[in-house]
Amino acid sequence: MAAEGVVKALNAMNALVSLPEDLTGAKIHLVGIKGTGMAALAEILCARGAALSGSDVVDVFYTDALLAKIGIAPRLFDAANISGGLFCVVYSAAHADSPELAAARQKHIPCIAYADALGLLSAQSFSAGIAGVHGKTTTTGLAGTVLSRFPLPLQVLAGSCIPSFGGRCTVTKGRRYFIAETCEYRRHFMAFCPSVIVLTSVESDHQDCFPAFRDIRDAFVDYVLRLPQGGSLVYCADDAGAAETAKIACARRPDIVRVPYGKTVEGAYRVQSGGVRDGRQFFRVAGYEPLGVDFALCVPGEHFALNATAAVALAGIILRDAGMPAEAVFSADTARKIAEGLARFRGAKRRSEIVGTAGSLVFADDYAHHPTAIRATLAGFRAFYPRHALVADFMSHTYSRTQALLGEFASAFGNADTVILHDIYASAREERRDSGFIGETLYEEAKKRHRDAHYFAQADGAFDFARSLLETDQPVLFITIGAGDNWKLGARLYAHFAQREEALCKA
Repeated sequence: MAAEGVVKALNAMNALVSLPEDLTGAKIHLVGIKGTGMAALAEILCARGAALSGSDVVDVFYTDALLAKIGIAPRLFDAANISGGLFCVVYSAAHADSPELAAARQKHIPCIAYADALGLLSAQSFSAGIAGVHGKTTTTGLAGTVLSRFPLPLQVLAGSCIPSFGGRCTVTKGRRYFIAETCEYRRHFMAFCPSVIVLTSVESDHQDCFPAFRDIRDAFVDYVLRLPQGGSLVYCADDAGAAETAKIACARRPDIVRVPYGKTVEGAYRVQSGGVRDGRQFFRVAGYEPLGVDFALCVPGEHFALNATAAVALAGIILRDAGMPAEAVFSADTARKIAEGLARFRGAKRRSEIVGTAGSLVFADDYAHHPTAIRATLAGFRAFYPRHALVADFMSHTYSRTQALLGEFASAFGNADTVILHDIYASAREERRDSGFIGETLYEEAKKRHRDAHYFAQADGAFDFARSLLETDQPVLFITIGAGDNWKLGARLYAHFAQREEALCKA
């Protein structure tokens, strides 16, 4: 049975499965536990008292360390992992055809997809779903970091490790409020039960399931329509797709409360840049301007200031729901706590992450796998490191996305001095349908637009060339970009130059 058919069969069989609020002692097995969302869910389930086990591949990921913190050592996939006494099995959509699920069905053990498990948890709280083609993880991390400054019974789930969450993917301070990153791929977010939705951006992406912009836009419209009567939609008015989605959804549902934010809006959440100084970017939010408050972030890029404003708007909604008067939301005390939260935020794993420095060399990594995100990421680093040469190493993810957005990808590296490209990182969710379309196709287009572009099919093959670029007395920022595995090249280069720098210091 195809994976999609397996998912439908499992969902039909377990339509009435629920997750009680108190999971103390409940034995739950997670299939594909090393995925970032699954590891985050494991943290949530553990915090709610569940006794967990999990399985995945032998490869080691950063999530292995996260799981070790909650006492989980993942096993290898094996039907023998499914034993009697399990309350349920939760599985990643990437492993919907696992023999473990077949074993669970045979033993009549309920199976729940990750997105459905998230939805069941969201139904138990006043829940905020963070959505958008870009910025979900960062906005979730910012919201959790800001709201943690207030005495709220709060639980937060982000799709990556957040340093300000104590190096975890989650925050747990109670259950009254639940904030979670929700994914548009295959409309997974339709299982979520939002009281509030934050919408950062809508544009063409995931072409394997949304061939045209209208398809992905309509998915977001349908998600917004899941809001309850009088629910709030916080959306980026600067983003054409998000604004269009809000307009369509709210025309159908006039009861939805629209909360726009951005540089182009009027109202409490208008953003104004305050410039970059001393490794921080400053910005003002209109509702707090009368207090003379400047907010600041230690991560580069104006898109982060927009994401932070979305988090501030969400914080206002939750604080009011918790009983804070409107005037107190925009008070000096609240502004101070928000500013403290924003100052504590240090980004997220693989989101404009500084991997390390070695002398005048800076090594960074970012998950950006869409042209818009690449441009925003490079512009942010250019502003933060104006004296550094910028070398961008990019590995594209999925053939369908690369082919559909070929021109946009080729034009996305204007802020880089040197661009290194590789073959396309194949996704398990699609086949290589056009054998003539390879990473070198993107390189041929990119070198028409960029003065210094280079191609190495495999990331490891670029090591000597990249090293030669970094063997200079001039400051250089080397950044790996994409959802592939070229981050390993950046890690290897950093280890090489850090070791060299250490030897020089000892000499």
